[in-house]
Amino acid sequence: MPATDAVNPPPLASLRGVWKSFDGRPVLQGLDLEIPTGGTLVVMGPSGCGKSVMLKHLVGLLRPDQGEVRFHGERIDRLDERRLVPIRRRIGFLFQQAALFDSLTVRENVAFPLRETGHAGPDLEDRVRATLDRVGLADTLDRMPAELSGGMRKRVGLARAIVLEPELVLYDEPTTGLDPIRANVINSLIVRLQRELRITSVVVTHDLDSAFQVADRMVLLHRGRVRLEGTPDEIRHSADPVVRTFLEGREPHGHDPDLDDSDPDTLDAPANSASPAASPSPAANPSGHDRP
Repeated sequence: MPATDAVNPPPLASLRGVWKSFDGRPVLQGLDLEIPTGGTLVVMGPSGCGKSVMLKHLVGLLRPDQGEVRFHGERIDRLDERRLVPIRRRIGFLFQQAALFDSLTVRENVAFPLRETGHAGPDLEDRVRATLDRVGLADTLDRMPAELSGGMRKRVGLARAIVLEPELVLYDEPTTGLDPIRANVINSLIVRLQRELRITSVVVTHDLDSAFQVADRMVLLHRGRVRLEGTPDEIRHSADPVVRTFLEGREPHGHDPDLDDSDPDTLDAPANSASPAASPSPAANPSGHDRP
């Protein structure tokens, strides 16, 4: 292996020149983003800037109108559903609302991806228990999702996302709807699991407290592209006016179009939008309801 590869290893995943529109409205507009192996990359930006749409491209739930999506150098945006299955097993996804199966117990929810990949018997039960123990919920095996608090549901969703021991875990607004105490529990888990399991994490959030708590590197999206990427300190001290507006929570104002992120061209994908690749992996149920 060349010495330069050891210093600058290839990215684990990447998006190159990705464009995506819904009903004629562009959301991603030539997005270029590399996800290095190891550590936690936080992707920030106001609502409607394409953060969640970007995540769904990484796991093959959406396909770009233009551009490329790669995982370990392999282009995955052209793979059919059958060939995407082994890729998705290497990527865990925690959806905003945890997306648990309503009629399954906690044990059955976490075991679901294991059963889909052929695990059975004592090994399955041991892995379910060990994974729930990692997120502090070993005593909830037989509870139903309706019996859990919002923070507990997020943790069960996280257990399901990591039970197959993925290389990459994607978090879509993991602290949304949680009070500060429960949000801190989730943030601490993200940091601890990344270190203990040596996984790569991508966290999408507009929660600045969470972002600076978990990030090794940060990206700010604006108008469907990367506006700035850097360390937390570099982002915090940036003089870029768009970055400052976001960090300080100010409403865009004046006539500078660079500060106006409210036009319809930056809308996020509708929740029920479909694409040719929108079938979820066995471990991911984006609707939050039982499958028919």
